[in-house]
Amino acid sequence: MQQLTNPKTQRAAFGKLVKEFSEPLYWQIRRIVLYHEDANDVMQNVFMKAWTHLDKFHQESKISTWLYRIAINESLDVLRRNKKQSNIHTDDDIMQVANRLQADQYFDGDEADALLQQAISQLPDVQKTVFNLRYFDNMKYSEISAIMHTSEGSLKASYHIAVKKISEFFHKND
Repeated sequence: MQQLTNPKTQRAAFGKLVKEFSEPLYWQIRRIVLYHEDANDVMQNVFMKAWTHLDKFHQESKISTWLYRIAINESLDVLRRNKKQSNIHTDDDIMQVANRLQADQYFDGDEADALLQQAISQLPDVQKTVFNLRYFDNMKYSEISAIMHTSEGSLKASYHIAVKKISEFFHKND
């Protein structure tokens, strides 16, 4: 960590940071924004923001927590911008998400994965984020709490509501 604050070693240390966190951050971002192109754009923004605001990281939390926080905020910004352009609430729009996801050359999931992504895409942003961090990244509620600045109890409730909505979606689309 000291290497990130030392001007002589800062670039090399940041390069190591990018290598270490690129893949896990990419997949977290991808699960939120769904599409490869959007995920790549968000990744670039995350690392640009991290680099330009490196002096604001005061080591009160882990560097991974800080990076995930930036990634989630950037991902949610993309979702908000996309929602303003086209509201995803109707069945036709949900099918459009599924079709676009399956047509994505970087999506290698099967029908169940596509259905899960459809279900997740219907969740409110907070539930979607909590579900992704808990289900896919197997993060502890304490870690998610540090990333999202929310109480563990609230996160547990959001996760369980998300699971219930996803289960209902699967039952409805069985």
